[in-house]
Amino acid sequence: MPSDDTSAPTSPSTATPATGYRALLRNREFTGLYVSLTLTVAASTLSGFALGTLVDERTGSPLLTAVSMYGATFATVLGALTLMSVADGRRPRRTLVTLQCVSLAGVAAQAVPGLPLAARFGLLLVLGFFQSLGAGARMGLLAEVVPASTYVLARSLMNITSGGTAVLGFTVGAVLLRHLSPHEVFAVAAVLTGLGLVAVATTVREYSTRPAGPGRPGPRPGALSGLRRTWAANVELFSHPGRRALLLNLWVPNGLIVGCEALFISYDPAHAGVLLAAGSAGMLLGDLTVGRLLTADRRRRCAFALRLLLAAPYLLFAASPPTAVAAVAVFVAGAGFAATLPLQEQLLALTPDPVRGQVQGVESAGRMTWQGIGAALAGGVALYLGPGPTITALAALSVTVTVLSRPFVARAR
Repeated sequence: MPSDDTSAPTSPSTATPATGYRALLRNREFTGLYVSLTLTVAASTLSGFALGTLVDERTGSPLLTAVSMYGATFATVLGALTLMSVADGRRPRRTLVTLQCVSLAGVAAQAVPGLPLAARFGLLLVLGFFQSLGAGARMGLLAEVVPASTYVLARSLMNITSGGTAVLGFTVGAVLLRHLSPHEVFAVAAVLTGLGLVAVATTVREYSTRPAGPGRPGPRPGALSGLRRTWAANVELFSHPGRRALLLNLWVPNGLIVGCEALFISYDPAHAGVLLAAGSAGMLLGDLTVGRLLTADRRRRCAFALRLLLAAPYLLFAASPPTAVAAVAVFVAGAGFAATLPLQEQLLALTPDPVRGQVQGVESAGRMTWQGIGAALAGGVALYLGPGPTITALAALSVTVTVLSRPFVARAR
């Protein structure tokens, strides 16, 4: 299941640092951030699965179940567009620890048995907002604790581990929910969140000064001036037809397929964990193969096929396949999420250097927004068509968008 994306395209000059994962893990501060991220992803996976199961049991509504699993992405975007500057503040460690404390309080509150569903959805939005800020603060700290030559390698290790943790989280979540109530699974997630907080608090130093330099902003403009500059860059971004076509392909097909995943609990409650884990495993394999083994030229040539692969296997759901066949289809489709990598590379190639950071932020925020839109759309349509036909319809729509937009993406090169 795609979550808060931390992937970034790399250039050939930075794709192969002169050190390895083992050397990185000897860095105590990096290990603290790495362990904290791993535990946070595990907690988020368990709590999302538990909340989706709880909502499905109480309401039987595909719409509310889908929104409970992916609705936090709307609040994540709000965080990215409003207070994300805290990630570049002068006390990044304190900021991250504070945000981890807020997350711990939110997850612990979900474990209260009698909490109304309205309050649970409110907590979901609050957590999504602060988790987006926490992700930014964590990545900002990462740039401080590892040398520039190993930054890409450090992020790749975090990406790979996040994918693997999501696979394990869905699998373990399915097992736990056979023996524990959703509230008890929330309690497990709270413990994991607390351990992630301890990992950061006990290993990472404070970096109280962030001098200006390459890739570092100088003195901050006022809030109003910063907002004007942000919107001016966004207007320029969307005025370019090539960039619009790339953003369309980065957002819409991805979001529609996440909508398919949001229906797994409603489609097959007993085996939803298997399907979600299969999708995460496929995504992990796709990222490893496309991001680390293929050259940039081969990635570009594979981009269209990967976008088709993302959706086409879900067409099998029209025939109500057995669980094993459905899991294989979801696994294969998950590899198609790797189409994001060559599209991101194209987008950056069309972006002026001074606004590259903002463009990456807009791309990531838009992709997460469309994940929430896809989940809400899937849940709403499933109220009338049922989960299986809705999955098929969304997959067909994703294929259609990919095929019709191909000429515009080709011209963007």
